[in-house]
Parts: sequence; C-alpha cells; structure tokens
Amino acid sequence: MPALFAYDFMIRALLAGLLIGTLAPALGMFLVLRRLSLIADSLSHVALTGVAIGLLTNTFPPLIALGATAIAATTIEVVRARRVMPGDAALAVVLYSALAIAVVIISMADGFNVDLFAYLFGSILTVNATDLWLLAALVVLALGFIALFYSELAQAAFDNDLARTNGVRVFAVNLMLAVLTGATIVLSMRVVGVLLVGALIVIPVMVSLKIATGLRRAILLAMLVGVLSMTVGLGIAFYANIAAGGSVVLTAVGLLVITLTASWAVSAYRRSRIDVRALSDSRVAIGAEGHVDD
Repeated sequence: MPALFAYDFMIRALLAGLLIGTLAPALGMFLVLRRLSLIADSLSHVALTGVAIGLLTNTFPPLIALGATAIAATTIEVVRARRVMPGDAALAVVLYSALAIAVVIISMADGFNVDLFAYLFGSILTVNATDLWLLAALVVLALGFIALFYSELAQAAFDNDLARTNGVRVFAVNLMLAVLTGATIVLSMRVVGVLLVGALIVIPVMVSLKIATGLRRAILLAMLVGVLSMTVGLGIAFYANIAAGGSVVLTAVGLLVITLTASWAVSAYRRSRIDVRALSDSRVAIGAEGHVDD
C-alpha cells in the first residue's frame, strides 16, 4: 500500500492503529472472560461525557474524559465488590447515566459540532505525535501489568471467589484493569471513535476464543486480530474515503463472521464424519450378527 505512506497523517494513524490493536484486545480478553464486555460500552459513554464537558468548558477534552473514566471505573468496582447491585446492573446504570449527562451537556453547548463529531466517530486527521507517545506509554504500562499480574488476572477472570481464597487482591486487580480499559478508550477515540472503540476491545477476543486453545495463545491471537482489523480497516477507509472507525469495526466483524462460519463448517464436517463412521460400524455389526446366525 505505497500510497498510504505518502501522507504523514496516515503513517501516524497506522502506528496508532498498531498500538490500539495490540492494547485493546489484550485487556478485553479478561473483560470478556469475566462476562463484563459491557464495561467497554459503559466507559465509552463516560468518556463521551468527559469530552462534552471539555468542549463546553474549553478545556482539554481527553484529559477530562480520562478523569471521568477513572472515577467511573472506581465506582463500578466499588459497587460490584460491596454487592450493592449485580455487576451487569451497575454497568447499565453507569452507561445510561453517562449517556443522559452527555445529552444534556451537548444540548447546553448548542448541539453537535465538528470537534465532538470527530471524537464520536474518530478522525485520523487529528492523530498527532503526542497521541502516539501516550499510546505507546499506555501499551507498555498495560502489557507490563498483564505480565506481572497474569496469574491473578487469570484466576479472577474465571472465579472471583476462588481467587480471593487463594489470596489474590481481586478488587485491586479488577480496578486497575478497569482504569486501564478507560484509558485505552480515551486514547483510542481519535482513531476509532468513542462510540466504536468498545467493539475493538470485544470482537477480536471473540474471534480468538473460537480458534485458540489456552489463555496465553488466545491473548496473542486476539492481539493479532486487533492489529489486522486496524491496519486493514484503516487501509479500506483511506482508499474508499469512508469513516475510519466504522471501517475498522466492520473489518473486525467480518473476521468474526468468517471465523464463526468456518467453525460451523468444521463442526458440521466432523459431525458428518462421526455419523458416517457410526453408520458404517452399525452395518458391520449387523452383518456380523447375520453371519453368526447363519
């Protein structure tokens, strides 16, 4: 794709895509396994509220969004840990509350403007060197966190109560995971858009879980799928002149559809082989019984 590299903004977008594609599914794996996929959407709407506040007050929107997602992530984990309400209910309350606040603030700011639209759906033209450095730092921090606390994250992902019994600091681990997820959403909205970045956290993980065996392999494959979705999606967006965020997410969805179709085809083929083998064995058994009777 030589034309892509003729533009500085596309080079920055592709580098950001590589970083986001690596980071988002790595964190998303532990969210999906804990059946907390909705946390990505909840924090996305919180980030939208932070962006709206930033635009209304003429402050730096990503910074306000980062603070808002950190507060929301902490609130969600405290509510879940103290069992004030079920985890999915807590996420739903945060999601709809954040969306309502965002709508009110947007109406106070006289509706949508160009800056808000770029945050909502992504704009590869807005990616700058600062974004790349921040994303790179976040990737190092998040992957370092996963490497250091891999055992704790894995135990908490499969059974919180058993993890506590084994001495895992479940609340601290889950809180850090949620905060890192919020930071990923905030730093990814320049490319993918705040309303679509949650899909990149979840969909590559779903593709990976259909193929990979073992948690480590699943994480690595999810990261590969995320990178592939980002690079192919951005390439399609560039040549087709369409929204980058939508192109990236549709690419990921396409990979998921291909994976599910292939998985169904393989399962159907295996079932047919088993049925043919069972039929063949039954015929042999019937023939043997007939021979014995004779």
